[in-house]
Amino acid sequence: MDENPRLFEIFLDIQSGLPRQGPGSNENTLKAHSFCSGLPKKPAILDIGCGPGMQTIALAKAANADITAVDINQEYLEELKERAESAGVIDCIEILELDMNNLPFQQERFDLIWAEGSAYIMGFDKALENLKRFLKLEGYIAVSELVWLRPDPPNEIVEFFENEYPAIREIEDVLKSIKKSGYEITEHFTLPDSAWWDHYYTPLEAKLPDLNKKYSEDKEALRIINMTKREIEMRRLFSEWYGYEFFIAQKVS
Repeated sequence: MDENPRLFEIFLDIQSGLPRQGPGSNENTLKAHSFCSGLPKKPAILDIGCGPGMQTIALAKAANADITAVDINQEYLEELKERAESAGVIDCIEILELDMNNLPFQQERFDLIWAEGSAYIMGFDKALENLKRFLKLEGYIAVSELVWLRPDPPNEIVEFFENEYPAIREIEDVLKSIKKSGYEITEHFTLPDSAWWDHYYTPLEAKLPDLNKKYSEDKEALRIINMTKREIEMRRLFSEWYGYEFFIAQKVS
């Protein structure tokens, strides 16, 4: 996304009010959490780039945890607060407006760091390195990342990601980076196609006609809306070639 406040406002308008800001589901959040064995009875969890917090609330219900949820966008945090209050879990969630690149926490504070669809903002490998200092030895990191699922993808989707996310890699390359950063892989799995549509692309696509009307005279806004349409169309055409992989790993050094 362009480093331009006006364009960022448009991007947030497109994304606002959605259940999630990326692929995922409560079922997959809980599946990933199930691989974090041996956590304390009341673990300290850091949810990084939490957005409106669908996964935060799922974790709060499942983990009996003290959760620190951070995001740079106050609008998302207000949504999380409302949802947490409605779900009856607000007392176990500390909500903080923070930049993930500049976190103030003490070293080895957390038993589990959760980065569901958010590590790419920092850069996946950089996130592994920077977040590790906040994680206790033998604590877990759970992180999802966009990956190639098959070799030799068609040129059209390769060219799309060369513009949109050139850092996309094959699963084995991501696993190597995780191990190199001082973690031991516990488990990894691919999110099903429903995780892209049910809580993300379907409600997002439903917003686009009204957004087209709202920004009908705004060329820059229409460019971003058209980029969103193209992203959704790429998923329809090439879903077998790429996906989100959930990686769960334990800090060993």
